[in-house]
Amino acid sequence: METGPENGKSNPSADNLDRKFWIAMALFAILAVLAWLTVGDGTFDVDGRPVEIRLVPLIVIGGLALRTVLARHAEKIRRQGEKDSS
Repeated sequence: METGPENGKSNPSADNLDRKFWIAMALFAILAVLAWLTVGDGTFDVDGRPVEIRLVPLIVIGGLALRTVLARHAEKIRRQGEKDSS
């Protein structure tokens, strides 16, 4: 039995990837909140400007979240290309 948009059923592997993506986004959000709450107040100078220490882990977590979003988008484009070629 074939699953796909042509017979009205969704692709189970695509649904699984979407579920994993949203779980990853939720975990990134939880990690960001925990980092914000646990990193103490303080600043350090970057190029002569004060930067809050709390921003450093948020920038790293945000970069990882962006990478995850881009990977999901690339996978959707690949799947669309495979679907169009078949």
